[in-house]
Amino acid sequence: MELYFEKELDRLNPYQREAVLDESPACVVNANVGSGKTTVLITKIQYLHHIKKVGYEDMTVLTFTNKAADEIKSRLLAAEPELPADKLRGFGTFHSTALYYLREFLPVEDLGYSKEFLVIDPEEELELAYDLIRQHKLKIKYKNRLKKRLESAMAVREAEKKVSKYQDDIYELAGLLKEEKAKQDKMTFFDLLENANFLLKEAEQKSVSPKWVIIDEVQDSDTQQLVFTDRLISRGASLFAVGDPNQVIYSWRGSAFQIFYTLKHKYQAKELTLPINYRSSTSILEAARCFLQNGSPLTGVREPGSKIIVRRQYDAFQDACYLAARMKKLHEEGISYGEMAVFYRLQSQSKIFEDVFLREGIPFEVSLKKTVGDVPVLKWCIRLLRFSLNTKDTASGIYVLSSREYGEGISGKKAEEIVRAGQPGKSLLFDRMCGLVENCRELGNEEELFTYFELDRYLNPVSASFHEDSDAVRRLFGIMYAYVREQQAERASGMREFVNSSSLYGSDVLREDISRQEDRVKLMTIHASKGLEFSCVFITGVNHGLIPLRTGDMEGEEEERRLFFVGITRAKDHLELSYYMNPQERADPGESRYIRMIPPRLLEHDEDIGPAVSLQELKRQVQEQRRSMTAGCLEQSPGQSLEQNPEQSLEQNPEQSLEQNPEQSLEQNPEQSLEQNPEQSLEQSPEQSPEQAKQQKLVRHSRYGTGVVVNEDETMLEAEFEGYGKKEFIKAFSELEYI
Repeated sequence: MELYFEKELDRLNPYQREAVLDESPACVVNANVGSGKTTVLITKIQYLHHIKKVGYEDMTVLTFTNKAADEIKSRLLAAEPELPADKLRGFGTFHSTALYYLREFLPVEDLGYSKEFLVIDPEEELELAYDLIRQHKLKIKYKNRLKKRLESAMAVREAEKKVSKYQDDIYELAGLLKEEKAKQDKMTFFDLLENANFLLKEAEQKSVSPKWVIIDEVQDSDTQQLVFTDRLISRGASLFAVGDPNQVIYSWRGSAFQIFYTLKHKYQAKELTLPINYRSSTSILEAARCFLQNGSPLTGVREPGSKIIVRRQYDAFQDACYLAARMKKLHEEGISYGEMAVFYRLQSQSKIFEDVFLREGIPFEVSLKKTVGDVPVLKWCIRLLRFSLNTKDTASGIYVLSSREYGEGISGKKAEEIVRAGQPGKSLLFDRMCGLVENCRELGNEEELFTYFELDRYLNPVSASFHEDSDAVRRLFGIMYAYVREQQAERASGMREFVNSSSLYGSDVLREDISRQEDRVKLMTIHASKGLEFSCVFITGVNHGLIPLRTGDMEGEEEERRLFFVGITRAKDHLELSYYMNPQERADPGESRYIRMIPPRLLEHDEDIGPAVSLQELKRQVQEQRRSMTAGCLEQSPGQSLEQNPEQSLEQNPEQSLEQNPEQSLEQNPEQSLEQNPEQSLEQSPEQSPEQAKQQKLVRHSRYGTGVVVNEDETMLEAEFEGYGKKEFIKAFSELEYI
């Protein structure tokens, strides 16, 4: 193995080798984009193990994504096939590592939990919170920000500081919620780190005492994660951290600024750099340098490559049509669809690309953070397993029994009576859930588990989706049994670990789906692109108001620049930027100043490729494209939907969109709850008298309500909605019905 390591060491450049061989008790490595930081991190782990004789079990390796953790572990296991996987249990995300410590080493009983506690997602915690608000008649303001307010309130431990600046009951709610979660033996992601931090401070030294803490993408650490790191270092661990200050793009999540300065001075850490980029052509790197903020060197080793293409488009529809044709040509030239990606600033921008790509036969995948809970039947099934494995989880038991789609479909009140009373014989499904732990040893495979719960009865056999739902549940059970076998765990314990994985890892637990999506164009926000690379990258909507978003301060502007830097540096060979002359209302027409910041000699504008086209000509071309796409659509009659795809509208309402204000945007804050006040509707319809209705042609939109048709032709329709004004729709893509 030492010979193998020597070969790996010979492959490194001098900067990488220095970082691997450094023996400082604390070292932070400023790793430029594409500089091989993952290779350095893995080689460092091997160096510590094989040369310095540090056991893998004596290392804590922390990442920010499951993908990064899996890559590290898989490369170590590939190099050492005989290495037991359980030696790497301390390798994972901050949350999964905290879970491991709480389960295996820390005295969670001191906080009122058992070792069998389960992990819940933020949505379930909010369900509990709203139930407590109702039960205790609490006064809570700003419920649309309840999750963040609760996190802040629960982090306050000193009684004298528990005074709400909004003069409501948020601290009382936080206390009740904390008690209820302990009572039901459940923790959220926030709780995992918060409880681990508390217990690491109080617990005996020998309980958790790694010799090394190794952190990937350290620049993304938030305050809670920095405390977790500090608790481990205070127990005698050495530190090796790798990251890039130019890629701090999650400040809304609480990422700590000047993280390198903090680590360097707090732990007297040695600072090293990895300046050489192996990914991108030098033309792309030179453009990226315009957006660097810390003055670090960024050196490439590749040829200049092609110029960066800048395209002027009339709107996103024309852009999508162009990209579909462009990607077909690139694919014919031998570039796989999986090596192409379309980036946009806001998730709402993806829909027009989805519609056009679907019609043009371009295989694509929309990159979203998905959870098992996004699939209704799997959400119900996970809650069924959660209660079966932890009957203290009354909320899940009530949810399973009272679901309208699955289960027994009884009222919430009756379900609550059954679950809280815990009396057998009141519900067959309840009895089966309560008996799973006792009987699971006899249930050897997914089909036996499916039959045990009699899910042929409870998955709504008369519904159109019954067979699809049944297959999905069987597949989930099959993956769960495979997981239990891989972990070589006792069955009930292994099932609990799997259920926790469904919360921590989302849809990644359904790994069978991933291989089917490899050769597809990736559609994603620039935020989601971090850590990825593609041969061809198309960044769309580079207009002021989108890229960059309008921000109210210098910090916001700096983060927008870093985000654009991340987007540019995902491209290896080919980069195209597009801007719109007729953008969404939130953006200004014309190219963003970001395009003008790139040296002209690196750019090739669409006017350079062909004759300049006037705005009127662009509009005419777009209308012609729309007509060609809608040709063949059946003429709609009253009562029929106008659209082929029921979710697309060309215009978003900037006053109602969550993504106009960067402080409320899902891109700025993907953990933000979308809860609406149930007493208010965003879809109020204007009142119409019977006489007006007879004289006017009316349409209904699921978001804007009832509107009056103002203009209409064979492809376009313009309607006016009360409170929203005039909206224009492509009929083939709209969400309208005549009424």
